[in-house]
Amino acid sequence: MCTLAIYIGQFTMFPLVVAANRDEFLTRPARPPLLLREHPRVVGGRDEHAGGTWLGITERGVVAGLLNRRTAAAPVASKRSRGLLLLDVLTAESAAAAVGLLAATDASTYNAFNLLVADRERALVAQNHDDGIRFTPLARGVHVLTNLDVNDPTCPKVARSHELFAAAGAEFAARSLKGMAQDASAELRTALGAILADHATALDPRRPDVLGALCVHADGFGTRCSSLLFLDAAGRWEHWFADGPPCRTAYAPALTP
Repeated sequence: MCTLAIYIGQFTMFPLVVAANRDEFLTRPARPPLLLREHPRVVGGRDEHAGGTWLGITERGVVAGLLNRRTAAAPVASKRSRGLLLLDVLTAESAAAAVGLLAATDASTYNAFNLLVADRERALVAQNHDDGIRFTPLARGVHVLTNLDVNDPTCPKVARSHELFAAAGAEFAARSLKGMAQDASAELRTALGAILADHATALDPRRPDVLGALCVHADGFGTRCSSLLFLDAAGRWEHWFADGPPCRTAYAPALTP
């Protein structure tokens, strides 16, 4: 179960911050962030199995991330890749424009998903349901997205994750206001990386214990990579990527659009 946290309007220097772990089958081929499209410039990892991406950023200041949504029905292999839909979304000029694109999408074309799209003006999550795609707007603050509903209060992992991310954000914001943050992105990066590397298990009867941790290590499945994205007030991206589980893989500067 992937985990994605987004901070919206919490930090003066970074209107948008995203911290995300990608959990996937270890045998599914993928490439680290690269230039996915030229016009507009889109950067993200590439799923070599279906050709799409799971998280991307654009030169227009848009970020979009995709997580599979848990449902009772098994995925249908013949449906179009959800990662390709994310690539389509990343061509939008803004988060608002992406809403129009998604609203016109036939939800039945894809297996269940949670799709985040955000810029400095707007943030939301789209979910496909039998009656179409539904949108959940995200207010200022920190939000956690997994394969359940946004900030799902019934999930121990989401509750634990949200508590950790909220505490780290509040501490960093307070230090920044007092002028104590000497290297802003480095301080926040360290705090977020430590959360994403957490192996503490939030017990949940709905899933195996090992999947209750943020950094997952299971038989043939686990946290494949981790990303930290910072959009500053001028619309410039700072991108850090760990090409492996963040508990044992250092974040390094990655390509920006």
